[in-house]
Amino acid sequence: MREPTAPAYYDRRAPEYDDWYLGRGLFADRDRPGFADDLARVTDTIAALPPARTLDVACGTGFLTQHLRGTSTGLDASERMLAVARQRMPDAELVQGDGLALPFPDDSFDRVLSGHFYGHLDEAQRAVFLAEARRVARELVLVDASLAHSEVEELWQPRTLEDGSSWEVYKRWFTPDGLLAELGGGHVLHAGPWFVVVRSPR
Repeated sequence: MREPTAPAYYDRRAPEYDDWYLGRGLFADRDRPGFADDLARVTDTIAALPPARTLDVACGTGFLTQHLRGTSTGLDASERMLAVARQRMPDAELVQGDGLALPFPDDSFDRVLSGHFYGHLDEAQRAVFLAEARRVARELVLVDASLAHSEVEELWQPRTLEDGSSWEVYKRWFTPDGLLAELGGGHVLHAGPWFVVVRSPR
């Protein structure tokens, strides 16, 4: 299936999604030097953000959401992803919805956080997402994939899940400065070999 943000893919992947972070399952034998250390720096960066009313768009299993301080709301299109997030964060507010049509009034939050969502959007979708994020919050924090460990900046990436199903997912990799240029400016919070984290004000 070739669709930039196919909810069906994430529904299928939900039970194994955290394996990518934790190096389990299909990722157990992958050579990812420095990945765990870089991920730890990312979660430390998120935990160090000032407490705020934060909306995590495409929160998935809540793997990153759980590190936020303040009041957090997680939104995801996949109910199966949210089911995992509910187990991880039973007291959190979790909403099933479209990351490109946020079901919240203007200025509902202090911050929008989004991890590994922006890099799956095509050009038109990116413009919609940024408009929506700026509408509901005065600050945007993005976590995404670093170009340091990729030979290409974008591609349709074939993926096979544990159930044997095959998918194609649109994916991009970033330099911190390149990502900030797309957002219209801001600050680099983390620049690692596997991850980049940036903050951009409205």
